[in-house]
Amino acid sequence: MMLAPPASDSTAGGAIPGSDGESAFTLHADPASPIPVLIAVPHAGRTYPPALLAALREPERAALRLEDRHADALGKAVAHETGAALIVAHAPRAMLDLNRAADDVDWEMVEGGAPLFHGRGPASRRARSGLGLVPRRLPGLGELWRGRLPRAELEARIAQVHAPYHARIAAELGRLRARWGAALLLDLHSMPPLAQGGAEYVIGDRFGATADGGLVAAGFSYFAEAGRRVAHNRPYAGGHALERHAAPRRGVHALQLEVCRRAYLDTALRETGPRFAQTVTVVAGLVRRLAAETALLGGGAAAFREAAE
Repeated sequence: MMLAPPASDSTAGGAIPGSDGESAFTLHADPASPIPVLIAVPHAGRTYPPALLAALREPERAALRLEDRHADALGKAVAHETGAALIVAHAPRAMLDLNRAADDVDWEMVEGGAPLFHGRGPASRRARSGLGLVPRRLPGLGELWRGRLPRAELEARIAQVHAPYHARIAAELGRLRARWGAALLLDLHSMPPLAQGGAEYVIGDRFGATADGGLVAAGFSYFAEAGRRVAHNRPYAGGHALERHAAPRRGVHALQLEVCRRAYLDTALRETGPRFAQTVTVVAGLVRRLAAETALLGGGAAAFREAAE
């Protein structure tokens, strides 16, 4: 049973520092909220201000490695097919990783180091490895930046990109929960191909912490029926977005979905490829299954059946 894709309203938000007034993200949502799902795409932004590119040692290679290449196109197509709300970041991951906490910073890369009010102590292991709030280094590329990041620039990125993006997610999830009794955040990412025969999809729920088990079971059941290889939490369990927004006891659930880039990109993993439409169909089917399960959790199963019909 398929839901007819509704028209959606689009709302831009935030601002990309150093750009010519470009928004940091856009939310696409139907006011009628036909399903209780918000898809978020945090790592596909491709709006690179000139100063950001100039600061990178190897901008083209770093951008390609850091981006979830064209995951925004995948998210838009799935949202169109299902009626899910969709938030897409335009700010690039090189500028700010929206799946990291605002204070998950390697302060050694910031001019002046940590501010006096910084109370978390040393940077997290993830930040020290090079993948904190602002990515610092990548295997095979080494240090990404020509110099240290001015603290004022870091604060501008947090205030203009990170804070409004997560505030908008929280508001939309609240709206969906009010409509359906429960809501689901599906944080959509893409992953490099795993070992031969490895998973095509990975469902992450922070090892059971961010979603009702029935949602995960429904996802695995769906992929089994579709004949797709799927893994759970390994190697990707989900990050800050799930930790920040999930509140299963209050009816707000969150899952991360990783999609193998070979499933929708060309052989060079740069542009959408011949399997793109097929992958849209697969992910859209998953979203419908998860939407039905979320509606059931919120007591809105009857309304969901009516919408589907």
